[in-house]
Amino acid sequence: MSKIKVDEVICIKGSTLMVFYTPGHCWEFRIISRTGGIFGEQKIYYTAEAALRTGLEWLRDER
Repeated sequence: MSKIKVDEVICIKGSTLMVFYTPGHCWEFRIISRTGGIFGEQKIYYTAEAALRTGLEWLRDER
């Protein structure tokens, strides 16, 4: 069983940002857009704050 830990779920103007931890990939983020698309990259972030900051930048650039 995979041990995923969700740290943050933030909704901003119809999009949802989720920051999570997996033992194999450290911290990551995914964005669920207003239209239902899922975006992110499989890049390793060593802190939840770094993943959150990058996810928020993606959301800002989405507009």
